[in-house]
Amino acid sequence: MQNKLVHEHERVDELQRNGYSIIQDPGRFCFGMDAVLLSGFANVKKGEKALDLGTGTGIIPILLEAKTKGEHFTGLEIQPESADMAARSVQLNHLEERISIVTGDIKDASKRFGASSFDVVTTNPPYMIGQHGIANPKDAKAIARHEVLCTLDDILRESAKLLRPGGRFYMVHRPFRLAEIFSRMIEYRIEPKRMQLVYPYVDKEPNMVLIEGARGGKSRLTVEKPLIVYKAPGQYTDEIYSIYGY
Repeated sequence: MQNKLVHEHERVDELQRNGYSIIQDPGRFCFGMDAVLLSGFANVKKGEKALDLGTGTGIIPILLEAKTKGEHFTGLEIQPESADMAARSVQLNHLEERISIVTGDIKDASKRFGASSFDVVTTNPPYMIGQHGIANPKDAKAIARHEVLCTLDDILRESAKLLRPGGRFYMVHRPFRLAEIFSRMIEYRIEPKRMQLVYPYVDKEPNMVLIEGARGGKSRLTVEKPLIVYKAPGQYTDEIYSIYGY
């Protein structure tokens, strides 16, 4: 079964959760710590349905299925090769009844799934603005890192339509865009409710931010204590080990 699902140039990585594994292609974009941290920050409650925008390898739906009590998880991915690989990872873990992988464009998501069709939307979007410094805009890694095929506005606009009233939005991004992110969220009526800054070391600048918003929520923001990744070179803090499931 595994041999049929995994192509010659791909590898299978263990996820340390429920015995699950994921198929990855080293030549394309492999998931990073940001996706794992988002899966630990997001909460999908019992009976809820969640959508991951730009799911890539499918890592976030798979981890959320393992960590939460959500009823069903959908991953939307525009790159057919990545969507196919994510779907095979779902098969590899026998999660076909719990996770659906859909090939499609984020910009058309609300038309495809319908308004107010999800309780939760998650996303680990491209962080970099525009195409500056990109040699090949069609390259899988460029698409994952730069706003080539979708922008922050596309994600927030569609999320506002896709979420039911009071539904929750979870995103991991870069702190340097935080002011823009909050202003855009408020513009699309996704009220920022919770944030957590992620620091590589306790004495370094933060390099990630985890954000929760609520569709149509009231203005009240909770700032959680900082999340520190390393306590020494190559040695995670206890919080990171817990999120990874070690």
